[in-house]
Amino acid sequence: MIPCTRFAPSPTGYLHIGGARTALFSWLYARKYGGRFILRIEDTDRERSTEESVNAILDGMAWLGLAHDLGPFYQTHRFDRYHAVAEALLAQGKAYHCYCTKEELEQMRNDQMSRKEKPRYDGRCSHHQKVREGVSPVVRFRNPTEGATVVDDLIHGPVVFQNDTLDDLIIVRSDGTPTYNFTVVVDDWDMGITHVIRGDDHLNNTPRQINLLRALGASPPAYAHVPMILGEDGARLSKRHGAVNVISYHENGYLPEALLNYLVRLGWSHGDQEIFSLEEMIQFFEIRDVNLSSAAFNAEKLLWINQHYLKSSDPKRVAEYLAYHLKKLGIDPTDGPVLTEIVVIQRERSKTLVEMAVNSAFFFRDIDGYMPDAEKHLRPEILPALEALRARLMALTDWCAETLHATIVQCAEDHHLKLGKLAQPIRVAVSGKAASPPIDATLAVLGRERTLQRIDCAIEYIRVGLCDPMKSSP
Repeated sequence: MIPCTRFAPSPTGYLHIGGARTALFSWLYARKYGGRFILRIEDTDRERSTEESVNAILDGMAWLGLAHDLGPFYQTHRFDRYHAVAEALLAQGKAYHCYCTKEELEQMRNDQMSRKEKPRYDGRCSHHQKVREGVSPVVRFRNPTEGATVVDDLIHGPVVFQNDTLDDLIIVRSDGTPTYNFTVVVDDWDMGITHVIRGDDHLNNTPRQINLLRALGASPPAYAHVPMILGEDGARLSKRHGAVNVISYHENGYLPEALLNYLVRLGWSHGDQEIFSLEEMIQFFEIRDVNLSSAAFNAEKLLWINQHYLKSSDPKRVAEYLAYHLKKLGIDPTDGPVLTEIVVIQRERSKTLVEMAVNSAFFFRDIDGYMPDAEKHLRPEILPALEALRARLMALTDWCAETLHATIVQCAEDHHLKLGKLAQPIRVAVSGKAASPPIDATLAVLGRERTLQRIDCAIEYIRVGLCDPMKSSP
């Protein structure tokens, strides 16, 4: 049997980190065994489902690179199918109309709680179905009352539910809309889902869904319920722990492969290995190896993984993402140095693409206004060396890092300066601050024209200060 997995989010918000991990596990299982991965949008909650949320989910999946083989399917497009299945269950006596009002159900619940019983529907309408004028009935599934339903979970192991503790769940509401537990069952049946990988908050729904599938004459899929992700304080992961929206990590300068690598290690491991290529994830991943205990989200570790990928990934790939973040700063990434060259000299110094973009803005923008490090480094005593260097740079025929380095070293020696005493003023002149990649590589990437222009501005800055000693800033 060819495996078929699915990711079935509800479009009531963004793609959550927990959902992304579930999608990844489902995607990896399908890829490992040559199966299919289906994307299904469970949008039957029409009050909370929005087009914006659908797009956020699709964008998040696309950014992560978790391509689906079939879909996306929308449950709101399948209402006729759900109604047909419900009618078949009614005709076979496997479902029934329930005319209990909200007030009656509330009274039933209160009476049960007063007797310290578990609140549940008592099945009164399953025995005598009396049509009540003015009351739109719901449709309930007639759940077995004897025996037990065993969920042979791939992560938790066998979990036993006594059928007499499972009430007759509503499968169609009084307004005619199908419910989650019913639509999921019909979809999994129709789409040939063989493995359901989802959060363990759905485990209690599973015996009801299994009983529904059996009533339909279908074989239940294999189930794997993944433990939830916790914050570092042990509470369920939420906004107060930081970004939980997948697209936020895109906006904050993370590479998708870094987030995937981090998510796959949340509750799963392969020896002591920390860094996995996508090919290795597919090769080594086994759903049965997912830990039973919840995993804690560690933002610092994710940042470390992201820095690893910035340093080790193909500069061309990193440059594609860097261009996006430069555009967010109002910079045209095509109006300046080649981005791959910037990536190569900045990747050792950057933890995120946002940091890389901000620290690379000087390659595209002129140094305007006051420079915080100018007063310290652009001093009158450096003017002769800076002017001499400017002349030597102007005369260079080979503008590369090696030649630039040799030129700066020679100029420093000729003026009896340590290399840093000349390199720092150059760095401030061309970047506007005293921190940048190695100065020779910086000048090589910046290019002759911009380098000479900015050194000219630095020389003018010093000269203005000499003419007006009371002026502390340009």
